[in-house]
Amino acid sequence: MPKGSPELTNARKEEIINACKTLYRDISFKEITIKQIAEYTSFSRASIYNYFETKEEIFLAILQEEYELWVVDLQDITESHDSMTKEDIAKALASSLEKRKLLLKLMSMNHYDMEENSREERLVEFKVAYGASLKAVEQMLKKFCTEMSGEERQKFLYSFFPFVYGIYPYTVVTDKQRKAMEQAKVGFTFYSIYDIAYNCAEKLL
Repeated sequence: MPKGSPELTNARKEEIINACKTLYRDISFKEITIKQIAEYTSFSRASIYNYFETKEEIFLAILQEEYELWVVDLQDITESHDSMTKEDIAKALASSLEKRKLLLKLMSMNHYDMEENSREERLVEFKVAYGASLKAVEQMLKKFCTEMSGEERQKFLYSFFPFVYGIYPYTVVTDKQRKAMEQAKVGFTFYSIYDIAYNCAEKLL
């Protein structure tokens, strides 16, 4: 770890993360290199390795941030309501995911690579954020669905969360994919992130 204040370290990490986000808007995970990321920062490629050993660690940090932001949204929903119906919960979960398109993209497309090519301590930091999202949804269910048992809440979590991993590919279809589906005579009906997340949560609840 480089010498310097925690504030400087965090600022440089955030600069690297934001540079990677900028690149990821236009090019794919596989195409992005540390060299390209460095070109969007105020320091050298060598300096990046003081903070992240691989590009996968940078992407894992992005995913961690996205989970942390989602947790804040989930906690705000729970704390700002005295009561919610199951339909209200399904709508709230769907709305919260609709705001986290980058989270869904990273979940569905590059999750295995990010975890496999990151140091254990970075993976632990990420898992803390992931675990917080599970707890935040469970707290919502505990508060508003008092009739649900602990086992029923676990069944919801371990049905809904794996489902969430697959939302992105069904809501973002390229022209190439669309043409291939047409030629293969595979029908395509567009559903938004909100639609898909709501339909799943509503049925599971």
